[in-house]
Amino acid sequence: MVVDPEGVTIAGDRFRLTATRPSRERAGTVPGTAPGTASGTVPDDADALLAEIGPLGSVVDLEGVLSELQTVTRGSYGQFCGLSRALEMVGERWGLLIVRDLFTGPKSLPELRRGLPRMPAETLTVRLRELEHAGVVRRRASEPVDGHDADAPVYELTEYGGQLERAVVELSRWGARSLGEPRPEDVVTVNSMIMALRTTFHPEAARGLTAGYELRLGEMVLHARIEDGVLSVGEGALPGADLVVEPGPLLRALMAGEIDPAEAIENGTLRITGDPALMTRFVEIFTFRPEPSLVGS
Repeated sequence: MVVDPEGVTIAGDRFRLTATRPSRERAGTVPGTAPGTASGTVPDDADALLAEIGPLGSVVDLEGVLSELQTVTRGSYGQFCGLSRALEMVGERWGLLIVRDLFTGPKSLPELRRGLPRMPAETLTVRLRELEHAGVVRRRASEPVDGHDADAPVYELTEYGGQLERAVVELSRWGARSLGEPRPEDVVTVNSMIMALRTTFHPEAARGLTAGYELRLGEMVLHARIEDGVLSVGEGALPGADLVVEPGPLLRALMAGEIDPAEAIENGTLRITGDPALMTRFVEIFTFRPEPSLVGS
């Protein structure tokens, strides 16, 4: 913190705040002159100058400066509001995507990096630290594998963090309405596809159905089990799956109702192994309807 004739400056590596003192002209006097005169000289003596500046509190609203400093360093919106507080905890760039990936289970730092390949490593470390501080994520030792001690911690959602699931699903469902075709820079990950299935799942359309689906998307494989309106989704193959689906680039269009699955099977653009009727049920159960005015925006 620096105090000089101009005011107060508080600076750090990531911020700089300056509060200027009222000008002497506005105050109506200039040091070294009689009241009402227009000119004069500023005393050279520092003690005299500080005496004329007066107590720090009279120069600036120190409480206001400190409040602003806290707002900057904490990433605070400065509002006593539940939404504001939630955004302070998980609203920073990449924060909710970390939460999304942890919904599929605890992950090590390398696993999180693989699931978020465009996220800078330093940013991931910072976001994890912020989420830990907010009580959303916790770090623990990983389980021993093949008799060897764990050599790296894993991150998992706390009970409090897990309560974000409904909010994340609803926000994902809302955002899916603006999805057109993938942009050149977009990547698809197993975790994003797991969230896509959970987001587009309609339990009322799945009532009475018990079936297992295996989806093969290039090198990615994931599965979905449905038991009378209850869904479980995970990474990897599903032995004994009732239907194996290889949709290629058609998956989004199928789920958006833009392509008829029977026609896609007939013309060979959609490959399946199993009962074609289960594919019809699939697109009835996992579906979303894009908002035409938003797609591609």
